[in-house]
Amino acid sequence: MLGWALTFLVIAIIAAVLGFGGIAGAAAGIAQILFFVFVALFVISLIVNLMRGRGTRV
Repeated sequence: MLGWALTFLVIAIIAAVLGFGGIAGAAAGIAQILFFVFVALFVISLIVNLMRGRGTRV
């Protein structure tokens, strides 16, 4: 999912450089939403791992 966020961010940057304001804004908005969804899922997975009480085994 982070890959999708980075893809839309690159599309937004390229569109902004070329002057396509509407496309750049839409792609940047999608990238931002995907990034925050990714961060929320990451934090939830960390909390669930801590609740289980299992550590990493060496």
